[in-house]
Amino acid sequence: MKKGDKIRFGKYFWRIIDVQTDKVLIITDEIIEQRNYHTQKVNIDWEHSSIRSYLNNEFFTQFSLSEQKQIIPVVNKNKANNWYQTEAGNDTTDLVFLLSLEEVAKYYFGDSSALLDNPKPKQRYWFERKDVNNSLRRAIYQNYIWWWWTRTPGKNQRVSVYIHGDGNIGIQGNGICNPSFNTLHPISQSNKGGLRPALWLKV
Repeated sequence: MKKGDKIRFGKYFWRIIDVQTDKVLIITDEIIEQRNYHTQKVNIDWEHSSIRSYLNNEFFTQFSLSEQKQIIPVVNKNKANNWYQTEAGNDTTDLVFLLSLEEVAKYYFGDSSALLDNPKPKQRYWFERKDVNNSLRRAIYQNYIWWWWTRTPGKNQRVSVYIHGDGNIGIQGNGICNPSFNTLHPISQSNKGGLRPALWLKV
């Protein structure tokens, strides 16, 4: 197995985004559904979010028992938003998770470290429209480009950083519950964020 390979695991296709000696990190090749980050518009962090509960319970149990044994628990570091310093909460142990702002910007979709580590003083919404790695972050849902969630909070804990349809990172964040903007997915007719679960798989 190598980085960039597409594999089948459970009922989904996944992309390998990191390879280590005895395990690989995979993320769903496409957005698999639209879902709110949390059930209410309240201050929330990844640890206590409904989307984390869903991934580590209902979603996890969709896998067969043998597949569940291949999924490796990981301690995720939850760092504050680089621009707004919004606290992201405690480190968490997860079976299935969303990637963080740092992970999508530095490690798994090209290295945009310079842009992440040196925020522009007037930068308030977009990461960088001309970032050469934006194309690597694009994802589709039901054959249309759509935006998807990360686990990092945005300007406050009522919004979460997301990946726009063009691959740019929305550093200010989208509303965690029933976003108010009018753009709807042309098939689902919903404006909810896309879900791209990630997990470490034993090989």
